[in-house]
Amino acid sequence: MKTVIATMLSAAALVAAAGFAQAQPKKEVTIAHQDMNVPYRVAIDSGEIEKATGYKINWKFIAGGGDVIRAMGSGDIQVGEAGSSPIAAAVSQGLDVELFWILDDIADAEALVARNGSNVNSVADLKGKRVGVPFVSTTHYHLLFALQRAGVDPRTVDIRNMPPPQIGAAWERGDIDATFVWDPVLARVKGSGKVLVTSGELTKAGRPTFDGFVVSRKFAREHPDFMVAFVKALAKADADYRANKAKWTPESPQVKSVAKLTKADAANVPAAMALYRFPTLEEQASNAWLGGGKDSGAAKALADTSAFLKEQGRVQALAADYSKFVNPTFVQKALGK
Repeated sequence: MKTVIATMLSAAALVAAAGFAQAQPKKEVTIAHQDMNVPYRVAIDSGEIEKATGYKINWKFIAGGGDVIRAMGSGDIQVGEAGSSPIAAAVSQGLDVELFWILDDIADAEALVARNGSNVNSVADLKGKRVGVPFVSTTHYHLLFALQRAGVDPRTVDIRNMPPPQIGAAWERGDIDATFVWDPVLARVKGSGKVLVTSGELTKAGRPTFDGFVVSRKFAREHPDFMVAFVKALAKADADYRANKAKWTPESPQVKSVAKLTKADAANVPAAMALYRFPTLEEQASNAWLGGGKDSGAAKALADTSAFLKEQGRVQALAADYSKFVNPTFVQKALGK
């Protein structure tokens, strides 16, 4: 009888253990990255983020923020890099994600460039011309704003939806007259083109842009420890760059890692990175970026961007409060608050 009872107890214990194991969140995540030249590419290449978080990470390259958002909507990825424009469009359309990290303040790292020989010398000259840009990206948003400022109806411009790699190829073939893009493609087109306006100039005109990390709310809720460890790893990579910028030369292992993951020419990486600003943990937590609720700089930027996109017919409705899509919690915990 004791043997039977012991066997039953053992079986019950196994069932309970199996149930407990199933209840534990799976330590695996799929993260989408793009080709911007940013410091944490080094941590991807070295495997440092896996070591810091203890998670198996499936890194997935996706060429544009709009495509990242679509992949998140389908559940293919849980965390992804996207610009402020695709993030604004996503949350305005009801995607259940939140912004938890500012990857970079774009500043002058994106530019509208006209190809030599295209007879385009100003934004006003783009009427009737072919312009390549990734749709719903920060550059698409800034292109529309630049056209508005110049008094050009976007419907009179042949705006073509292209991810950056296709833009580079189309430029070489002469299939487009201009593009609004970021590095590494930006460095290539600058060599045979003229800069008409930069993202930094348009930011100063009242339309700021940034690149950020968004996460599925469900994943963030179920994996808070991963989120904090991930944020710490991102902050460490940025801090290393800020403290040792002079050492990030084309021959350095750091720049070689960035070039490897972005398909950039290592010779162009240091100058491209210098065009961005990478906020510290303290800056991320402040009202300038993620902190402050409705006074959050990121929330205000998402609200302003969404309003412009609605005006342009890119989104159909606006959210009542964009601060609910900005989560400073993981940055605050990384700071020990």
